[in-house]
Amino acid sequence: MDFNPTYTNNNDKKKTMKQSMLLCCKVYISESRNMETLDSIERAARSDPETIIVNKFKDYDYNRVGYTLVSYVAHDSIGCPIYSPLHQSVVAMAGVAYEAINLESHCGAHPRLGVIDDMVCHPLGRASLDEAAWLAKTIASDIGNRFQVPVYLYAAAHPTGKTLETIRRELGYYRPNFIGNLWAGWARPEILPEKPNEGPETVSPTKGVVMVGARPWIATYNVPILSTDVSAARRIAAMVSGRGGGLPTVQTLGLVHGEDTTEIACMLLEPNQIGVDRVQDHVEMLAAREGLDVEKGYFTDLSPEMIVERYMKLVSTDSS
Repeated sequence: MDFNPTYTNNNDKKKTMKQSMLLCCKVYISESRNMETLDSIERAARSDPETIIVNKFKDYDYNRVGYTLVSYVAHDSIGCPIYSPLHQSVVAMAGVAYEAINLESHCGAHPRLGVIDDMVCHPLGRASLDEAAWLAKTIASDIGNRFQVPVYLYAAAHPTGKTLETIRRELGYYRPNFIGNLWAGWARPEILPEKPNEGPETVSPTKGVVMVGARPWIATYNVPILSTDVSAARRIAAMVSGRGGGLPTVQTLGLVHGEDTTEIACMLLEPNQIGVDRVQDHVEMLAAREGLDVEKGYFTDLSPEMIVERYMKLVSTDSS
């Protein structure tokens, strides 16, 4: 996209826009151990100074990194979104990731379907979910066409609102394919069982596929269990999740995490309704039934309020 908006010289007006009309894109990449690769990806993200990396969470055992990027969204004369620096920044990150990472040689304790496993766009401030969906679909089109990677849209970016969990189940995301508990390489068919929304219908085993969605804010919260019994962790995860009859709007995975622990990785789809205290208490209760001890959980990202605050601080620093 070559369009670049022109603004008035009214700095206060521009500052107000940047404070209120914000979009966030979280990018989850299947790499956390090669620092040279991560540095290259981050340089690509910063190629547009108006895109800010507000948070980075990498996990060695999962061999996975999550970036939280924020920038503004601009509109045309009738209020339709037409430009966000996030678009080119995220596509540039993807280009570096696909060039540097070979999914066939990847191994980790966290499931993934591609070099870039997931991208999700959220509205912040006065931005709307429709604007986040516009960004997701714009990014998806570029990634599918430019890098020839199958792209699956989900939630508000999908024509019928299809969920991320549903697509992942259709593609075998939750089934480990290496030494029982780990994921390695692309062990799925070259021809996809479900047609992607963008890109080719055949898969490059070096790149895999990518999910791109838009949805209201979710919280990601992991609870360590002091046990190497992954079967017990999966039983607990199933009973915590809404799908298993546990906490509504909570999705979970029971995963190996290091040599001495497992972990319940949780997505809180409605964190204002079902918060981390209830999740923590529920995991502790179920673990106690298994005779297992649990550590205090931790967030893998900041809250929306903290993200906006950090964005504004970093924007002010960069422009000073």
